[in-house]
Order: sequence, then C-alpha cells, then structure tokens
Amino acid sequence: MMRKGMNRHAFLRWAGTATTFPMLARSFFTEQRPSRGVKILPRALRRGDTLGLVSPAGRVYDEQVYRDMESSLSEMGFRFRYGEHAKNAYGYLAGTDKERAKDVNEFFSDPGIDGILCIRGGWGCNRILPFLDFDRIARNPKFLGGYSDITALHLSIYSQTGLPTFHGPNGTSDWTPFTRRSFQRMVMGIDTVGPLPPENYNRSTLQTLTPGCAEGILIGGNLSLICSLIGTPYFPDLSGAILFVEDIGEDVYRVDRMLSQLALSGQLKGLSGFVFGTCTDCRATGRASLSLQQVLLDYFSEQTYPACFGLPFGHVSDNMTLPVGVQARLNADKGQITIEEHVFSDQYPESSEENSSS
Repeated sequence: MMRKGMNRHAFLRWAGTATTFPMLARSFFTEQRPSRGVKILPRALRRGDTLGLVSPAGRVYDEQVYRDMESSLSEMGFRFRYGEHAKNAYGYLAGTDKERAKDVNEFFSDPGIDGILCIRGGWGCNRILPFLDFDRIARNPKFLGGYSDITALHLSIYSQTGLPTFHGPNGTSDWTPFTRRSFQRMVMGIDTVGPLPPENYNRSTLQTLTPGCAEGILIGGNLSLICSLIGTPYFPDLSGAILFVEDIGEDVYRVDRMLSQLALSGQLKGLSGFVFGTCTDCRATGRASLSLQQVLLDYFSEQTYPACFGLPFGHVSDNMTLPVGVQARLNADKGQITIEEHVFSDQYPESSEENSSS
C-alpha cells in the first residue's frame, strides 16, 4: 500500500531503497568478513606482562571480588591495569555501552597493554558491538580472554577480523589448579598444539552422541549468546566448523528451544563437529520433561558429523581454555579436542627471528 502523502514516483523511489538497503548491508558485512585463509595472530602472554582488565558486560558488586582476582593474577606473574570505566555502574551493567566499548578499544591500541582479560560476564556485550573499532582491533592483535557473555566478543571479533580469541576463565573466575594449568598452557604458549583436555582427566561425564573424528575451525561459547547473534553481521560462518557450546541455569526445554533455533536457521547443517561442554544447573522441570541427554540425542544422534557431550569447559570450576578461530580436530569417542595449529605469532620461526632482531 502506498504511504500517505507520497506520490507514485516518490513511493517507487522509497520502495526501491527499502528493498535494496538490506541487500547492500548484507553485501557490505559479507565483504568485511575475513576469508578462512587469513590469520591475524596475537603474541603469547609471558610472566611480567600487563593485562588490561575490562568489564564489557555486567558489574561487580563486591570489592573483595576485585582483590581475589588481583591475587590470582599476581600469583601467575601478571601485572594488570583496570580500564578507565571497568568499575563503573549503570544499573546491572558496568557502565554505559560506549564506556564499556571504549575500554576495549583503547586497550587494544595501548602499547603498554599486552593482553586483555574480561573481569566477568553477566549480560551486556551484545550492546557494545556497534561501538567496537574492529579496524583498530585488527591492527593491534592481542590476547583477549573470557567466557559466558564474552562469547559475543569472541564471535564478533573473529567474524570481523579473523583474530583468534580465548574462551576461558574470566578474571573473577575460580582459578582452580586445573583452570590455571589449562590457561597457562594455552595462553602463555607453553604447548598450544595438542590434545585437550589432558589424557588423565576424568571422563566419567562424557557421552558420545555421534561417533567419529573431524577437523575444522573451532568456534563457540555460550549457547544463549550464540543464538542471540544469529541474523546479525557479527555471527561467524559456521560451515565446516567444530561448534562448541555451554550454558548455565537453563531449563531443558530452553536448551531444546535454542538448539531448534540453530537447526532451523541452518547453523547445524554444515558443521564438521559439535561439542556440548557443560550445562550447569540445567534442570528437567515438569513431570513430563525430556532429559538434556535425550534432547541432545534428538538433534545429533543422526547427524553425519561427530558430536559429544560432557567436556570440562563453561560454568564449572575446572574450566578448560579453548582458542576460538583456529584449526582443531575432534574425537567424539574419546571426548578430546586437539589444537592443530599454532595460536600465536611468536610461535612461528620467522616471527621469532623478527622479534629477536627488533
């Protein structure tokens, strides 16, 4: 129907713009995404490095939480500096959207900051994505780590720049010996290529949904956040990827609903493999509820790619660090992810020579 007060010529011009703009927008964002062959790699962290501490999502309410985090990071040999707005408060958020984004942007370009660690998750990262300077991030590749709501940063940074980031503990996480060892192994470049978790890890919770092995780019994070980005320009291409997910506090029917969204939007169809880590406090409510295992089997038992459930990452004390955006191999029978390429620029001989001569 022609809009009121609009002549036919004006209507056709408006209609043409309205229909072509979304296509132009989709084309623009598609062209901005890096090809799978392009790798922008950060430098590995070392003892004595300075971490920039940012709060891109929820706020911290208790000062003791900051002190505990500072103690854990100091024990691992890191210095740290808080972002200008890291301790701000805007309702349940750690400052306004622009304030939280500004801290992330500025730490990426600050030469005195060696890596960026998110203080906590919660909610809010989606809100800052329009304010992130992805060109600046691509020009200054650095370690960025965190999990839960930080998934929005992992997916958007990879989709827009190709820079691998690290799904692992937040600054205020419970730094158990397992969590610390996994973080140091992966993030400090001790032994990034190889199987995760270690062979001696307790696999009593492992369930193979579809047997087999597969290779692909490792992409994932919190299931709720992954679904919240579907249809946006910040959602990465999952074709041929090994998708890993985790979540907390979701009734089983909600997990079912999110997996259905992934399936109906075509995101599960072209995967190379699938891993569900943990779903902490995910309850089967009601007298006739399906179990989480039944729901997972409904979606993955007849897939052509391997899938498994029960690996130690997510909202658990023993939280394994996984790089997002690097080549990996999944063995669903053993419940093991093997990182197949170097994650850091200074792990390559030519990069090391350049660094030593500079």
